[in-house]
Amino acid sequence: MKKVAEQMVAEFLGAFALIFIGAGVVVMLGPAAGPQGTPFPQSLVFLAIALVGIALAHGLVLGIMISNFGHISGGHYNPAVTISVWVAGKIETLRAGMYIVAQLAGAAAGAGLLALAIPKRIWTLTHLGATLIGPQAKQLGFTTGRGVLLEAVLTFFLVITVFATAVDERGVFKSLGGLPIGLVLTFDILVGGFFTGASMNPARSFGPALISGTWTDFWVYLVGPITGGIIAATVYWFAFLRERPEMTVDEEAEPGDALVQAEAGEPEPPYEQPLIAPEEPPAT
Repeated sequence: MKKVAEQMVAEFLGAFALIFIGAGVVVMLGPAAGPQGTPFPQSLVFLAIALVGIALAHGLVLGIMISNFGHISGGHYNPAVTISVWVAGKIETLRAGMYIVAQLAGAAAGAGLLALAIPKRIWTLTHLGATLIGPQAKQLGFTTGRGVLLEAVLTFFLVITVFATAVDERGVFKSLGGLPIGLVLTFDILVGGFFTGASMNPARSFGPALISGTWTDFWVYLVGPITGGIIAATVYWFAFLRERPEMTVDEEAEPGDALVQAEAGEPEPPYEQPLIAPEEPPAT
């Protein structure tokens, strides 16, 4: 029980940091993407500048927090990731549900503290960094259906990287930590930030929406990320994990151990006997 509590604290802190920093940078840089009265072509220049900062802040905080607590909870911080890992059978149902509760609580706390730290007249300009389909994107014909598709594709890249680096025991998590996952979040935001805000995370959308009261198109940020994550988990499992030794959850593992342990398999190669037999000891 102590181990589960530690994992929930880790998930809470990771989501808290992601929303406080991620939504916070949107609050500070978001208005620069479209000053009042700026013609549309020129506003794209402001948007590009703002998106770089927003993408880097999100990628850095996610990568660092995964590196900090990945050895404790796996560093999900995202209900779409947790559901995807659950679909692949890498986490049990009860623990997955507790993770999601901790993530949503951390997101709400991060958004709440951000609203206290920054004057309301500043954060209301961006709805406290809430993820929305941008008004300029709507003017160009970008619909909620396209938003679901884009969020699903972006989340696919994020979750398949989580599986490749952290879930698969052959991955590079031990050497690179959360860096690859943070970089995927960065390039996803550079692509999708203009259209949907590139949430890829129901908790990232939930926190600011709850505190600011902005629930516009919130369903897009549930359906898109969860669908994309499940597809990524299914693809990775069938393509790369299906023939691997069966994975089991180690309930007795210490907090620093991996959540999922592999059963002992065959000895590693080489299996060949040495070509030169060892010399016999001299006769006495």
